[in-house]
Amino acid sequence: MPTDQPRDVAKGSLPGSPAVILVEPQLGENIGTAARAMANFGVTELRLVNPRDGWPSEKARAASSRADHVIDNATVRESVDAAVDDLSFVIATTRRRRDMMKEVVGPEEGLTRLIALAAAGARTGILFGRERWGLQNDEVARADIIVSFPVDPTFASLNIAQAVLLMAYEWRRQTTAAAIPVSAPERAPPATRGDVLGLWRHMRDALEPTGYFQPPHMAERMAQNLLLILADAGWDAAQVKALRGIVAHFERLGRPPPPRSGD
Repeated sequence: MPTDQPRDVAKGSLPGSPAVILVEPQLGENIGTAARAMANFGVTELRLVNPRDGWPSEKARAASSRADHVIDNATVRESVDAAVDDLSFVIATTRRRRDMMKEVVGPEEGLTRLIALAAAGARTGILFGRERWGLQNDEVARADIIVSFPVDPTFASLNIAQAVLLMAYEWRRQTTAAAIPVSAPERAPPATRGDVLGLWRHMRDALEPTGYFQPPHMAERMAQNLLLILADAGWDAAQVKALRGIVAHFERLGRPPPPRSGD
C-alpha cells in the first residue's frame, strides 16, 4: 500500500482534480465514506494525515462501497505541512469563525478559484478537519482561503463524508459545465505551499534575533499573522525565490564581513 506519492490521474478522474486531505481522521469507516463521496464525482487523490487507527484499513475499504481506486491510491502524510507541500492552492473547510486574517467564501466561489488555477497548471487541495473539532488555527493558516458551508445555524453539524461530498459535487458541477476558456498570463509556475512555508520560516528565523517578535507573549501570534499574509499573496515560484534572496541579503548585512586575504 503506498504511503508517499500518489499515482497519476486514476480511474474516473478529470484532469486537475484537487487532492482531498483528511487531517487525523479517527475512524476507518469515515475515511471509507469520504472515499465513496470522492469517487461519486471523479475526485480520486486522497491524502491522510496521521489516521488514528493506522493505514491501510479494511473498515475503510468496506465503507467505501467499492471505491477501491481511491482507497488503493490513498497516501499517508506525517503532518499538514507534508500534505500540502507540493500544492499551490489550498482550501480549508470549516464552519467556525476564527480570529484570523483569512478570507471566507462559499463552496461555489472557492471551487471557481481552485478550478481556474488548476486549469493553468497548479496543483490544488482541500483540507478537511477532525471529526470532533475540525482544523486547528495553525492548520487553517496553511491554506489560501476558507470555505464555509451555508448550513442552518440551528443544526450546523456536518460529518466528514458530507463535507467532502459537497466540495466534490461543486468541483464536478463546475468542471463539467460549458467550458470557459482560461487565459493565463505568461509567468513562472505558481509557488507551492512548501515554497511559501520555506519563505515564512526564512523570514521568521531572520527576524527573531532582531527582537521583532515583541512582546514575548505575542511572538507566536505575530509569526502566525506573518504566515497568513504570505500564504494569501498568490506568489509564483520566481517571486518567492526573489524574496528569499532579499532576506538573505539583509541577513548578510547583519553579519561581520569575511576576513580579508592575509588578515
